[in-house]
Amino acid sequence: MSFAYPDRVFIVAELSANHGGSLDVCLETVRAAAAAGADAIKVQTYTADTITLDSDAACFRINDGTLWDGTTLHALYSEAALPWEWHAPIQAEAHRNGLVFFSSPFDFTAVDFLAAMDVPIYKIASFEIVDIPLIEYAAARSRPMIISTGIAGLAEIEEAVAACRRVGNDDITLLTCTSAYPADPADANLLTLPRMAERFGTRIGLSDHTTSDAVAIVAVALGARVVEKHFILDRAQGGPDASFSLTPDEFAGLVRSLRVAEAALGTVQFDPTGQAAVNRRFGRSLFIAEDVKAGDILTPQNLRSVRPGDGLHPRYYHELLGRKVVRDAARGTPMDWGLLEGQAVKSPPDR
Repeated sequence: MSFAYPDRVFIVAELSANHGGSLDVCLETVRAAAAAGADAIKVQTYTADTITLDSDAACFRINDGTLWDGTTLHALYSEAALPWEWHAPIQAEAHRNGLVFFSSPFDFTAVDFLAAMDVPIYKIASFEIVDIPLIEYAAARSRPMIISTGIAGLAEIEEAVAACRRVGNDDITLLTCTSAYPADPADANLLTLPRMAERFGTRIGLSDHTTSDAVAIVAVALGARVVEKHFILDRAQGGPDASFSLTPDEFAGLVRSLRVAEAALGTVQFDPTGQAAVNRRFGRSLFIAEDVKAGDILTPQNLRSVRPGDGLHPRYYHELLGRKVVRDAARGTPMDWGLLEGQAVKSPPDR
């Protein structure tokens, strides 16, 4: 399946571990994501044994101030993993609901599995950005690559991008990502986005683990073309990712805000357009503010800058003061060069 990004921000609902151990929950989640305005549903393709080792050694235990402290990596991923046999029905449901379906592979077998499903995009998760062989293997499939940069330094991002390009794949999107769950908006460092686009020449986006809409909205304002948020039917269903996932109503609100934000960006435009152009006529201009007779001198009392814009431009105010008018003019007459003694009419009037 070939894939081209839409001509708008690509909004991804991340299913991740929010399946509740039920395929029915997954399918309902797909339908809810579509109704909430997502463009895509993303899953993760691994088993506990393809992502880690079943070991109780200290380095395999989680005790780093996370939501999952006290368990082992293998136990966590055993709970979180999406059964591979569910991928096909979830993909079919996504397509029925007009969503793109794609995934994060975590080893070579996952890449092969997703390739057999004709999945159109490969997403490299933050903690896999250092797995250069995996990135090369996925990128060699000549599908768009999305790479989260959460745990990477600059050199590691450069290495990951180079890995894609080394196998001839330049369709790369780099996502800024704070690898904390949930993430503090103060750690988002979104000013990285335009710098990243400039340095690497890639599409840019955000993998957002905060619980705030503001972070994604600002990211779009800074050029993000992909936004990914974890999605859950109801946080009460629990699961490893529930606390930082958006419910359908929350996600729909975010989508509305993002669409408003991207529409507001518009194009570089200094001249007013639309209703603003129409409303120019209500801008300031020079008017006769008191009745004047032929031969009267223009003064601050009888010449004023007011709304609307039917008279001469206010830039001529000081030039006009002290000049004689050559005919009577009632209060409310737009100032015109023809009212002045010995003043040729400028054509067209300079507004």
